[in-house]
Amino acid sequence: MTAQTMQIGNRPCRIYGEVHAEYLLLQMTGEHELQSMGSEVAAIAQSAHHFLFAAIPVESWNDALSPWEAPAVWGKQGFGGNAGDTLRFLTEQVIPTLKQQYPLPENVKIILGGYSLAGLFALWTSTQTNLFYGVAAASPSVWFPGWMEFEQQHPMQARCVYLSLGDKEERTKNAVMAVVGDHIRTLYSRLTAHGVDSTLEWNSGGHFKNADLRTAKAFRWVMEEHT
Repeated sequence: MTAQTMQIGNRPCRIYGEVHAEYLLLQMTGEHELQSMGSEVAAIAQSAHHFLFAAIPVESWNDALSPWEAPAVWGKQGFGGNAGDTLRFLTEQVIPTLKQQYPLPENVKIILGGYSLAGLFALWTSTQTNLFYGVAAASPSVWFPGWMEFEQQHPMQARCVYLSLGDKEERTKNAVMAVVGDHIRTLYSRLTAHGVDSTLEWNSGGHFKNADLRTAKAFRWVMEEHT
């Protein structure tokens, strides 16, 4: 599946897929992910469903995708807390532009997905708006300071939520990140209790294994389970 590049705002977004789509898939991406985007989209395309996929680049991963400021957890770079600006860019520029450029149905189901901090961003957006039909959060950074307390007060509004984690991710010496396993289990329990259609899938390996295929699985589950 070949990509087109479309300038939305000041960002070159990669667009894959079909024009008459049942689903609009959106993913915030960093430089490190763009090289494997083709294999991710090819894996999503194993689904029988018609979709349009947009990979939207972010300039500063830690700042653009974090819901509020937080100190550095590894290395020296902290988190700027600019997720609100990123969500506005999606709702005010990306989605209207795609709907204008492609003949998408009025009731197209929008799925926001992502890996790691982009997965957390997708979960957070669902606490802010009911625009997204589904959230595809692969290995999301649910260890992020304050996230679990925030989500308890602001439940997610998506109809269906996919969660996954690598089975070695919680075995880290980093004390902040080691809570990721407990947090994702708790989050899944909360979603189930609230009647949200959800799943929690465990993948083999650590955080950096097969990120593209894990993200593809996340998108595919939301499309396939909920027609």
